[in-house]
Amino acid sequence: MPTIITCYVRWVDAFNRRVGRIIMYLIFVMIAVLLYSSISRTVFDAPLIWGVEVSQFLMAAYFMLGGAYSMQMGAHVRMDLFYSRWSDRTRAGVDIATIVLLFVFLGALLMGGISSTQYALKYGETSYTSWGPPLAPIKILMTFGVLLMLLQSLSSLFKDIARLRGVSLGGEISE
Repeated sequence: MPTIITCYVRWVDAFNRRVGRIIMYLIFVMIAVLLYSSISRTVFDAPLIWGVEVSQFLMAAYFMLGGAYSMQMGAHVRMDLFYSRWSDRTRAGVDIATIVLLFVFLGALLMGGISSTQYALKYGETSYTSWGPPLAPIKILMTFGVLLMLLQSLSSLFKDIARLRGVSLGGEISE
């Protein structure tokens, strides 16, 4: 494989690995927010108007920014009825076909995310709750997460093509 492709795969995999390992700690922040919200409601009889919404935003960031890392680690749900019985080359061929479909889906999602983010920035879109936080920051994070998934999908495509050719690009699942 050309050097530029090898460099791309290594760079994207390393970047998504770093982002994923940092983002995984958001779950603890979300737990802390929900715990604080629960304690303030039950013990102090002072419910928070922002607690649930902040935890929803954190979960969206956790899910969207962690998707590329999950894909890289092979942690996505896969229909394993036939897949585990196939040879490595057959798996690579099927993965290439499904990644092409994934590109279409992620491309549409990215275009929608960019459009929605532009709208939120242009018009100062806020949530319809009583707290009413601006939606642009979470939309930016979600769109960035889709972009990371798209970059990781391209990296996976290159690795699958290399596997089909009997070559290793590196960056395979290491855990």
